[in-house]
Amino acid sequence: MPDAHPKTRESRPENARDRLIAAGVEAFAAKGFHGTTTRDISTAAGMSPAALYVHYKSKEELLYQISRSGHEATLRLLRESRASSDDPAEQLLTAVREFVTFHARSHTSARIVNYELSALSAEHYAEIRAVRRAIDQEMRQIVEAGIARGVFHTANPRMTALALLSLGVDVARWYRDDGEWSDHDIADHYCELALRIVGARA
Repeated sequence: MPDAHPKTRESRPENARDRLIAAGVEAFAAKGFHGTTTRDISTAAGMSPAALYVHYKSKEELLYQISRSGHEATLRLLRESRASSDDPAEQLLTAVREFVTFHARSHTSARIVNYELSALSAEHYAEIRAVRRAIDQEMRQIVEAGIARGVFHTANPRMTALALLSLGVDVARWYRDDGEWSDHDIADHYCELALRIVGARA
């Protein structure tokens, strides 16, 4: 579930808060949350060592903002996919294509959003968990609608939805901009896999 401010393929942000977010993403990706200092982030943003505290209460709050914006962007993406058609199969294909493409293009920030959750405070983690549950529900409702229409055939829609989301999230772990496959190549193949996972019949 990617950040709304991915640095990949984008110019350097002008806004100070956004510059710190972009720098935080790169620093957390390179060193991990616990291995990154506030000085690392401020320096990468081209700002003074204490600049982070002017805009964020702590390093953890910066991580929370990165995670929240990424999860909320993903939730919007899935809601728009569901609203794009009355056909569950078309909803699924749109959702998978957008979800996979987004995670590929924002692979650096998506790794932070999905794999640094344990560094969040209890309060912030609870907020992110609520958004993640809403994301799960959106995909599950697509699968359940397909089952109700008789076009999908799977005994466990909840587990099926989680499998579909996991496939997309994992793209961020291994995707590289200069890799063998483009984001479109991966999205096309994952759409084919998604139809098989839900047991869609031609």
